[in-house]
Amino acid sequence: MLGIDLGKNSCSLVGFDPAGTVVLRRRARRETIVGLTAKLPACVVAMEACCGAHHLGRLLAAQGHTIRLMSPEYVRPYVKAQKNDDRDAEAIAEAATRPTMRFVPLKAQEQLDMQSLHRVRSRLVGMRTMLMNQLRAILLERGLVFPQGRRKFETAVGILVTDPPAQIGARIQALVAEIREEWASLDGRIEALDREFVAHARSDEAARRLVSIPGVGPMTATALRAAVDDGSAFASARDLPAWLGLVPRQHTTGGKPKLLGISKRGNAYLRGLFIHGARAALASLSKVEDATGRWLRGLLARAHYNVVVVALAAKLARIAWATLRKGVSFERQPEPALA
Repeated sequence: MLGIDLGKNSCSLVGFDPAGTVVLRRRARRETIVGLTAKLPACVVAMEACCGAHHLGRLLAAQGHTIRLMSPEYVRPYVKAQKNDDRDAEAIAEAATRPTMRFVPLKAQEQLDMQSLHRVRSRLVGMRTMLMNQLRAILLERGLVFPQGRRKFETAVGILVTDPPAQIGARIQALVAEIREEWASLDGRIEALDREFVAHARSDEAARRLVSIPGVGPMTATALRAAVDDGSAFASARDLPAWLGLVPRQHTTGGKPKLLGISKRGNAYLRGLFIHGARAALASLSKVEDATGRWLRGLLARAHYNVVVVALAAKLARIAWATLRKGVSFERQPEPALA
């Protein structure tokens, strides 16, 4: 067992023999790890699932080593005494020997590429929102208040920029025009990424099956494929929404269960996509005369609207797992005819 604590430049390595005794303790630069492990016999290499771990894991797997990646929060309890790089590497190796440890599947380069595109789009959307908020504040200081909504605000700003008798002065009007151009540039970059997601969803068979699910569009389908691939890391359908943080957080002691709000664990970006998709699909699904429609109508009658949205998002995640694992598209089951 070889535990590696990855750093930007310097990494710590700790090796255990089959009896659990430390037989190797070394510091190495990141670029020399591959050469060092090439001299070792095939072993289990454990690392935290952090930046660069998947790339290094693929290189070490090509040498015949078995790669085990773990979430850093699962490694933390095994750190003994004072925290340092050597103790971290030792804790990583020890955590990987636990039979109940949960491991992160090694991602292919295509998955990481798609994740990068989604993260860039998320950053661009954040920049656009920041730009809109700043523009609203600038105009509010001059007594101009606009309705909520990006499209309505965009139309109002377009009229303001082209209005000859400007209410805000020539200099501020020019400044608003510059911000509007920057806004339009961000819109173009975001739309280009959206078109790329649609094209990828059409070319990928598993993504096409995911898009057949109500509330799951090309963005959610491509993000889910990039995060979990075929879903084989989850033993059951319930494990996926639990990993996404869509299930209630529980605090049970003395045999008395207590359910709280959703745990919000795992991939926050993907969880948000499922919730937005569920919110969009809830109106139509709740009107359908089938088991899902009756279930949603019953929830709406006794629970808050947002609770129903999250419950539907968890159900959509379970359906998505089944779609990936069984290789079939989603089909709504018709109601049996009454005799």
